Amino acid sequence: MTYAGRVIIYGGRGALGAKCISHFKANNFWVASIDLSENTEADLNILVKKEESLQQQESSILSLVNSSLNGSKLDGIFCVAGGWAGGNASSDLIKNTELMWSQSVCSSLIAASIAAHHLKENGIIQLTGAKAALEGTPGMIGYGLAKAAVHHLTKSLGQKDSGLPNNAVAVAILPVTLDTPMNRKWMPKADFSTWTPLEFIADLFVRWASGKDKPLTGSLLKLETKNHQTDVTPI
Repeated sequence: MTYAGRVIIYGGRGALGAKCISHFKANNFWVASIDLSENTEADLNILVKKEESLQQQESSILSLVNSSLNGSKLDGIFCVAGGWAGGNASSDLIKNTELMWSQSVCSSLIAASIAAHHLKENGIIQLTGAKAALEGTPGMIGYGLAKAAVHHLTKSLGQKDSGLPNNAVAVAILPVTLDTPMNRKWMPKADFSTWTPLEFIADLFVRWASGKDKPLTGSLLKLETKNHQTDVTPI
């Protein structure tokens, strides 16, 4: 079968990841999902083993990606894994920071490693930061720390000698609130017109993987939605 391209969605079982897989499949892409559990819509599922160290996870995942691609290269790697936890210095600081680091930073690091080995020249790697982490986050210190680290990783990958293939683009999206079923459940009285639709992000990723409208490498892109209209603003 001839595909429009090949991509990996890291976090393919989450709300955004699942939407991205559906959207890429609808546009005739071969799609691999990396997550703790399977997404049956994906062409390939690679399961992360939580009991393994970060180095062991990287080794296992790279081995499976290598054997599955069999010499093919990826058009894009989209890391939408993550989560949220609150807590300040007096409340679950270490516990929640460790969780946020694992979900956001470790997944981003492995995505970067995959990109170094398997991304096409001119391909794209996307990581997920947060607009809130551009400033202090006293009520969610672990979350802010992890997302700020993702911002730094993105900027580093976007510079010369980062180890990425020639002319590869590294970019982070910085959403405010995503319009997910879980967010609607926990915030039923919020103004949904200011939440970013998952379809908007999935469409953005397909365009980037297809070589269209790619941002400058190293960019941090704010996603801000008002009246159901989303603007993408580099910072």
